[in-house]
Amino acid sequence: MKMNEMKVVVTGGASGMGRHFVEQLLECGAQVAAWDMNEAGLNELKAKHSVDQLLTQKVDVSKEREVQDAMSEAWARFGVINGLINNAGIFRDALLVKKDKRSGELRTMTLSQWQTVIDVDLTGPFLCTRELSARHLEAGAEGSAVIINISSVSRAGNMGQSNYSAAKAGLVADTVTWARELARHQIRVAAIAPGFIETPILEGMRPEMVELMVNQVPVRRLGRPDEIFAGVRFIIECDYFTGRCLDIDGGLRI
Repeated sequence: MKMNEMKVVVTGGASGMGRHFVEQLLECGAQVAAWDMNEAGLNELKAKHSVDQLLTQKVDVSKEREVQDAMSEAWARFGVINGLINNAGIFRDALLVKKDKRSGELRTMTLSQWQTVIDVDLTGPFLCTRELSARHLEAGAEGSAVIINISSVSRAGNMGQSNYSAAKAGLVADTVTWARELARHQIRVAAIAPGFIETPILEGMRPEMVELMVNQVPVRRLGRPDEIFAGVRFIIECDYFTGRCLDIDGGLRI
């Protein structure tokens, strides 16, 4: 698939890696629908880029009706949507159980912390992928489509992230499942598992915590959003790639 022929929905497109994906896709000549709950970030994108190429939409990807309505709008605006990047994700980190050393108080990961992350990080991609795929089949859309799921190195398990790790592991399993199911319809599905990437979320971390993260990475640095986008571009342009997960993590899982 050619980058300048892409009509792509990017979830979580108002900030961080998602915003970088949106801007790089636009630069490559693609038409992009950026979905997010962050209205300020969406407005910044809208003010910066051509309205002919960009559609910004406030969408909660965990809500079925919102996903359906937003996909309808994107489809009406650009025609056949042939790309989807399931990037939206949240954190609600906590240990499964923890006993406070001073007070003896027992703390647990709450059901709300668990469910909120599962809803956005796993159910969201399910809803978005199902909606795009169903529309392709219903419309008898000619040509191929590609879906890219943004997983994480944490899919292998990470302390304090029962919810996030489960969601990102499930997303890779679904990538394989959907790739097998949708190949007959010329829809490819792949995943990318980034390691520690330079995004705004790291700006609020203590320097010593960032240093601790970097020391775990064999190449001894954080990744850059453009390095993750290189994986996105590869998956889009390589029509023979499906059902696999690219680890772009500086060797973190070695």
